[in-house]
Amino acid sequence: MGMFANLMSKVFGHSSTPGTPAATTTHAAPPGTAAPSIAAASSGAAVPSAPVPPAGARPPGTVTPSAGTPPLSAAAPAVVDVTAILDGLAVRNPEKLDWKKSIVDLLKLVGMDSSLAARKELATELHYSGDKNDSAAMNIWLHKEVIKKIAENGGKVPQELLH
Repeated sequence: MGMFANLMSKVFGHSSTPGTPAATTTHAAPPGTAAPSIAAASSGAAVPSAPVPPAGARPPGTVTPSAGTPPLSAAAPAVVDVTAILDGLAVRNPEKLDWKKSIVDLLKLVGMDSSLAARKELATELHYSGDKNDSAAMNIWLHKEVIKKIAENGGKVPQELLH
């Protein structure tokens, strides 16, 4: 697993923590998982047909396929409130970490190696074309790029961090 994928899994993995109001899911299945009916259908198991429940019996936004219609194979990705997750982690962290401005603090906050070597590896993975020996410039680029890529992958981040 690459460093960015590891970072994503650590950030998005905190969205399923009970009691955390961080995740706002547009569909029932979290990223990388399938809803039970999709898993059963793809495994070849019979998916029982059930009568259509009365109006209001299902949560809003739930789609019930009609008889004979296969379940949706591609659910919309979940939207994860990254700010709520990372702010929550920061409150519980004994260090004063400013994840909104520092790639080092962001990596530390999710429990990843924040060393210069690790940041150079992440920069290589994300195709940084600048001088990796200019760590200040690389760190600024890395932070912006990581935030942008988190947003592209279903993370809800503040607009001011995307500029």
